[in-house]
Amino acid sequence: MLDLIYNSTFIIQHRQRMANLKEIRNRIASVSSTMQITSAMKMVSAAKLKKAQSAITQMRPYSNKLSELLQSLSGTLSVESGGVYADQREVSNVLFVVITSNRGLCGAFNSQVVKMTLQFIEENYKDKNVTFLTIGKKGNDILSKSYKIVQNQSVIYEDLTFENGAKIASFLMESFANKTYDKIHIGYNIFKNAANQIPTIEQFLPIVPAEGSVNDNLDYIFEPSKNEIVLELIPKSLKMQLYKAIRDSFAAEHGARMTAMHKATDNANDLKNELKLNYNKARQAAITNEILEIVGGAEALNG
Repeated sequence: MLDLIYNSTFIIQHRQRMANLKEIRNRIASVSSTMQITSAMKMVSAAKLKKAQSAITQMRPYSNKLSELLQSLSGTLSVESGGVYADQREVSNVLFVVITSNRGLCGAFNSQVVKMTLQFIEENYKDKNVTFLTIGKKGNDILSKSYKIVQNQSVIYEDLTFENGAKIASFLMESFANKTYDKIHIGYNIFKNAANQIPTIEQFLPIVPAEGSVNDNLDYIFEPSKNEIVLELIPKSLKMQLYKAIRDSFAAEHGARMTAMHKATDNANDLKNELKLNYNKARQAAITNEILEIVGGAEALNG
């Protein structure tokens, strides 16, 4: 009878130990699969980042110089002479263009832009009528729960070209010229490097006159006239400004995702090593307990 009870108890304890070891083995296999996915995503983002980084670094000098030239010229024009996009009027309706990504797994990339935008609104436009135009599904999903979205232009990432960006810029320019909105801001991440993205808010319209960067004492001769030059430059500059912001955000997204997946891979590797150590400890303890139980049972039977 004692022999039967001992054998039954031994079998139950043995099965429990094996179940615990199996659970640890399953967790190790799960972590290993996750690590393979994060490692693959890191390499994909690294490959895409190289192309996106090259595009934005080549675009920036031209875009910045064009904006500087436009600001210096538009500040001297009246609304009647063609400076409608420099019209500083009383602010009642404000539009924010929030640029995020269509996909997640990129750390705080999306949330930090949305958080910064909402904080900026709270500080500057608390009592104003604020609406949003979203570029990126993640930002749209967050903002649409509590705010009015006039357009969601997330499809631009499927074909990220200047022409598609210009269509959005044309809508913004037309809305400002028609006085639908009194101010338009752009919120996005500036790409600095793979590990750093700088969330920022830029005023898109009205055009901000240059301060201190232009020497008013210099006498320029314009050919054709200054009005004609500005009328030609304004649409190009504004379209380029928006396209640069989208390109900046696109490069920053891949940098953020590459960094996030790199950290996730490292964390998964650390967890896998810890689980292996726990598995070996549990296995050794199970073997030791079984030996002690066998010896103790043999002595009890002999006694």
